[in-house]
Amino acid sequence: MNPDHAAVSSRRAFLRQSRCIVAASATSLGIASLLAACGGGASNTDGTASNNDGIALPDDVQIVQRFPQNLVVGPIRMPISLASGGGLLTTGGPIATPTQLSARIMRIDGERDELVVENLVAARHDADLATPYWLFRTTINEPGFYSLILAGGPSDGAAFQVFARNDVAVPGIGDALPPFDTPTFADAREVSPMCTRQPEPCPMHEVTLREALALGKPIAYLVGTPAHCSTGTCAPALDALIAVRERVGDAFTFIHAEVYSDANATTVAPAVNAVSMTFEPALFVTDASGVVTARLDAVFDAVELQSVIG
Repeated sequence: MNPDHAAVSSRRAFLRQSRCIVAASATSLGIASLLAACGGGASNTDGTASNNDGIALPDDVQIVQRFPQNLVVGPIRMPISLASGGGLLTTGGPIATPTQLSARIMRIDGERDELVVENLVAARHDADLATPYWLFRTTINEPGFYSLILAGGPSDGAAFQVFARNDVAVPGIGDALPPFDTPTFADAREVSPMCTRQPEPCPMHEVTLREALALGKPIAYLVGTPAHCSTGTCAPALDALIAVRERVGDAFTFIHAEVYSDANATTVAPAVNAVSMTFEPALFVTDASGVVTARLDAVFDAVELQSVIG
């Protein structure tokens, strides 16, 4: 098979495996929805999902991707949720959810699939979240089309793409966070409301990101909108970040920036464009030199948050 034909076949295989229904999409900032429930109907031959409490997945389980399609080579983070009967599985709902899931990753390479990673295990995260997520982490070193095959889940899995680092503009691990004058209490910079947290703004608008980068301290920078976040994760994420801020004190500089410049959520705020985001929320964590050491996209809870901010 010539290289061009192989690329076309890989793309077709990716599209075949990503026939999806929209579910719990993140705020899309004017682009197509980023999260979808994929697969379903036919279970694979792995039996029930591997977990430590013996809970089997429903026969019609679907994988709900909770990450935007901007993964790059290297360490990748893939949180997923589960759906059944046309709805998301929730914490405390009628369908029990396992404390962990297992999966493998296949590379979709034209007419031939290749096993890339096996025996992946993801723990359930549900601190202050109505919809739990399971966090898969691994390393993929080559760009291309892949599929996450969940044990006990749909046989075609959930397709995703991994890009070369230069093909994604959002700052990632190892990149310097670009300086930017985020809105502060002293100067909202035409962002109104400056913070949509209720009943009062969060305290993380004391300095700009540009000023924080000059302080020589680690930074936790959240771009998200509690008032307009369609996934329902932004407000819990912000509150969890405030709690971490109270615990770690001035060891980090904490900053929050809204996604929209207006109360009606019609104009994307400059802070979003400054980091080339097409999704939200996102948390950027840096070291003292301003280099990104962790980035949490779309959904995260207090437990995961504390794991990236000592």
